[in-house]
Amino acid sequence: MIAKTPKPPYYAVIFSSIRTEIQDGYKEMAELMLELAREQEGFLGVKSARNELGITVSYWSSLESIAK
Repeated sequence: MIAKTPKPPYYAVIFSSIRTEIQDGYKEMAELMLELAREQEGFLGVKSARNELGITVSYWSSLESIAK
């Protein structure tokens, strides 16, 4: 999903991870985290890239939304 962010200001939260050989549950947990984020008020979208290093940037309308 490409984030459709509004005109600034908005906020970004950056999450990074390092992949290991153990893959069990990774995809399911990533999907659950995205599903839960989408349910939160103020969630605007997300962009991510994964290889050995994963980087996910989620976008939010306010600092209060991030704190929740």
